[in-house]
Formats: sequence, structure tokens, C-alpha cells
Amino acid sequence: QVQLVESGGGLVQAGGSLRLSCAASGRTFSGYAMGWFRQAPGKEREFVAAITQSGGGTYYKDSVKGRFTISRDNAKNTVYLQMNSLKPEDTAVYYCAAESRFAAIATMRTGSGYWGQGTQVTVSS
Repeated sequence: QVQLVESGGGLVQAGGSLRLSCAASGRTFSGYAMGWFRQAPGKEREFVAAITQSGGGTYYKDSVKGRFTISRDNAKNTVYLQMNSLKPEDTAVYYCAAESRFAAIATMRTGSGYWGQGTQVTVSS
């Protein structure tokens, strides 16, 4: 089992920044690729960013490239999502997820892997 707890969400004006954190406990954190997903009201959960077990590889949703940066600290069992130049359309509940296979993380569903409880991000215009 892997337990994931997100933090760092909040209310920010358009153009502002937030950094989300996801603290993991349980099984070996470095054995999992990590991802961030988001779900806006009335919409399906969507992939945002992912990072390999070592942190050497990343992958992003097109609309966040150049604005969001995913990173991890395996010594602290934590993955981060730095979000800059935020837009109102970034408003959503953000979830972190753990998956043993990096190739599968962008398409994972809530029935697989491990998920946190989410943190709300609201961007005002």
C-alpha cells in the first residue's frame, strides 16, 4: 500500500503561482512513477504531468507545458507540482497518483495504482 497526501492548494489570481506537494508513505516511494491529475466540476479527471521513478524523465499535458513543472525528492518521499502563470481554466481538484509503470501513468484510472484525496486549486480572473 502507498498512502498519498496532497497539500498546497488554494485561491490565486490569474497569472499567479502555486506549488503543490504530495507526501507518500508506505511502500518504497522511489519504486513508483508519480503523476498529477486534475478534475474540474462537471468534467472527467485528466492527466497533467508525470515523472519517472528516478526523476530523470517527465511528461506533460500540452496545455501546461512551459507553465507547470513536476519534480520529486525521493529522500523526502515527496513529489511536487510547481504551477506558474495560472489561468482560470486551471481551476480543479488536483490529485497525485503512484503507478509502478511510467508508460502507463498518463492513462491510469482511479481503479488502478494509488491516489491521494485531492487538493483544490482555484484561479480567479
